[in-house]
Amino acid sequence: MNVSHQDLEQRLGKLLPQVIDDCTGLTKLERLSGGASQETYRITIDTPSGARQLAMRRAAGGEEGEITAQHPGLAVEARLMQVARGHGVPEPEVHHVLGPQDGIGAGFIMQWLDGEALGARIVKAPELNEIRPQLAWLFGETLARIHRIDLTATGLDQQLQHLSPEAYVRQTWERYQTFDTPQPMIDFTAQWLLDNLPTNYTPSLVHNDFRNGNVMVDHSGIVAVLDWEVAHIGDPMRDLGWMLTHSWRFGRAHLPVGGFGEAEDFFAGYESVTAQRVDRQAVKFWQVFGSFWWAVGCLGMAEHYRNGPDQSVERPGIGRRSSECQIDCVNLLIPGPLTLVEPKATTGLVDMPRSDELLTSVIDFLRQQVMTETSGRTQFLARVASNSLDIVQRELALGEAAAHHERSGIQALLKSQEEDLLKLRWQLVHGLRDGSMALDTPGLAAHLRGCVANQINIDQPRYPGLATALRGGVGV
Repeated sequence: MNVSHQDLEQRLGKLLPQVIDDCTGLTKLERLSGGASQETYRITIDTPSGARQLAMRRAAGGEEGEITAQHPGLAVEARLMQVARGHGVPEPEVHHVLGPQDGIGAGFIMQWLDGEALGARIVKAPELNEIRPQLAWLFGETLARIHRIDLTATGLDQQLQHLSPEAYVRQTWERYQTFDTPQPMIDFTAQWLLDNLPTNYTPSLVHNDFRNGNVMVDHSGIVAVLDWEVAHIGDPMRDLGWMLTHSWRFGRAHLPVGGFGEAEDFFAGYESVTAQRVDRQAVKFWQVFGSFWWAVGCLGMAEHYRNGPDQSVERPGIGRRSSECQIDCVNLLIPGPLTLVEPKATTGLVDMPRSDELLTSVIDFLRQQVMTETSGRTQFLARVASNSLDIVQRELALGEAAAHHERSGIQALLKSQEEDLLKLRWQLVHGLRDGSMALDTPGLAAHLRGCVANQINIDQPRYPGLATALRGGVGV
């Protein structure tokens, strides 16, 4: 179903007058930037009263894959939005759920709503200055309305998976293990989570991706809760912990709720609807889980790039963001002192452009020419591509020293003379998985701190979690 943009336009042009009452034709179809796991489009249609906009959410490449309990599909996502809308949660109206007969792939067409959904703009846009101090409370209130939806009365208990905290940890850990990439901090965090599982919760509708960037806002408040694709039944504190996860603060590390608010305001808004006190200990567990889950999710993007169907430049770039989540786990679980490796001196023929100079020239071309002369998704992907080349450039400067640091650290932990770094890393990972390497093994925490910090210094040195780690983990 990986049809061309032109084919999509032709098929939508035929479909829209059949499913939208006042539609007389399609004027424009535009794919919006972002959308690594799903595609989002803005549709402009003609009507007797003038042009009107709609939105379409579509599976990546049109291929939804197998419908499972973990991934109930876009039709169920549309149903969730309709149910939430009926329970006072701001949502767009769903006009049509795509079927096989439409020839467009899996997805649905919905009302277009105006507002800001980019997390990086929500934390700093001037037009949101007045409402921003209220957003943490409003997010909490809205989330509580989701959690109060009656699963039996709505029939959602028959459409969604019930996922216990232990099952969710194990499911995520097992998914990571299929990627065949040893990441010791991920295994360390998985074992910590299994040792600290929440034991008392009321099964509720869990949005499972409720965060800054998936909630549209404007100057008056919340416009819509978006992206229900991974909803399930489980511990409602999962959503609160995910909201506090460091990845969704967009550079405002000191404001734990989406980079715009305080946790106590968020909890107060939630408690104003539920009349029950938030379980702070469970929220901390789910905050750790949030970074663990997204660390695995980022690796999954890289895996998806390798195996298709959507092999955009965006996916491997997101794969490298796993180290951001791992440094957040370090700060939450094993804070302490660390020292970064130093870059090696530049080498190469002095009369020929060096590799770092070649990379710089391409990066400059992408940023100074391609990005300034394009717009929309092309401009977005040019930025992603230039960021990926930045990573390559830093790896050339720091990778060898980082590998030496990691190799010597694992050799000391395992009392091994093995020189192959990949083999050493696998030995450490297997020890963490089978329990022979206890989480409190002397030297383990310091080793993991150093390795993850050096990796994030290559992948994204401006990520605020690294600055936090260099302060010893203070201010997570």
